[in-house]
Amino acid sequence: MMTLGVEEEYLLIDPATGFPVPEAERTRAAIGGVPTAGGDEVQLELLQVQVEIATPVCVGLEEVADHLKRLRGSLDEAARSAGCRIAASGSAPFLGPDPVPVTDRPRYRMLSREARQLVDEQLINGMHCHVAVPDRAAGVAVLNRLRPWLPVLGAMGANSPMWEGQDTGFADWRTVVFDRWPVSGLPPRFADAEDYERRVDALLATGVITDRGQLYWRARLSENYPTVEVRALDTQLEVEDAVVFAGISRALVTTALEEEKADVPVPDLPDELLRIADWHAARHGLGGTLVDPFAGRSRPAADVVGQLLEHIGPALARLGDEGRVTSGVERILNEGTGAERQRRAMREGGPEALTRLLVERTAAG
Repeated sequence: MMTLGVEEEYLLIDPATGFPVPEAERTRAAIGGVPTAGGDEVQLELLQVQVEIATPVCVGLEEVADHLKRLRGSLDEAARSAGCRIAASGSAPFLGPDPVPVTDRPRYRMLSREARQLVDEQLINGMHCHVAVPDRAAGVAVLNRLRPWLPVLGAMGANSPMWEGQDTGFADWRTVVFDRWPVSGLPPRFADAEDYERRVDALLATGVITDRGQLYWRARLSENYPTVEVRALDTQLEVEDAVVFAGISRALVTTALEEEKADVPVPDLPDELLRIADWHAARHGLGGTLVDPFAGRSRPAADVVGQLLEHIGPALARLGDEGRVTSGVERILNEGTGAERQRRAMREGGPEALTRLLVERTAAG
């Protein structure tokens, strides 16, 4: 059984206005008074209006669900004590009149000096799924095999349609914002682990990025854990959505490892085709078509999602996750992604309804 862990980033917002509020320090301090969450599970982020949680290492999806419910509930309780609420949105739907301050940490101050406007607009939140791999060589092999599937995964998890009170027209605006950094987008294809290290070292040697934490690819090797870190997803509106995508991420890594062991050829797909598939997925989510990079054409989104499920089906069955994941995907196809749910709330009740949706569904469970 392959272990996994999940990280989620949240906004701290005023429940009356939906504006981000810089209460990360107070919220994290208050978590010490909540007996169900330890301080090391809650971390500060780049901006003082954000916090991040990390589950312990988990064996099964029910364990992931239990930790996410516990951590979201405890963090929301701590946020209430600081006069705000947590909101699981991939982008900040609204922005107040005051500048958003950077968290006072050396690395974050450095990023702000280097790319001030990008940092000021880094009001985006992701879900990162860590899946264990035997070693870095296996991890690089997994990255090569994940590339075609990351756009559809991002489309399924789209939850960032709003920006400064307006609909961006994108289901996943977070991806657009993130792609302005120098090392971002889909990971390139690597020859092997040595090639990965050599090329990362070459990026660092330019001085444009200062550490491996600035490798903002949709998937990368973790430098702290023996895992592949799948980073293609917006933070999810609801716990069960996050659990479903954790299951898909683990099944994708499992399938990649099995294909590598069986010497199944790595898909040799043009970078420009994967790039356009990624952009199209961020634009439309599941609201229309997705680019099938294997066929080189657009197809109904549900068909491409079905292709993904067929690809990982045997792994889901062996992991015992098939029922939960397939029913979860069916629910998302029927009810809509987080982006579609946000748009419905905004359309039917305006900013107040959207803010209420975010605070209520984030902490539910």
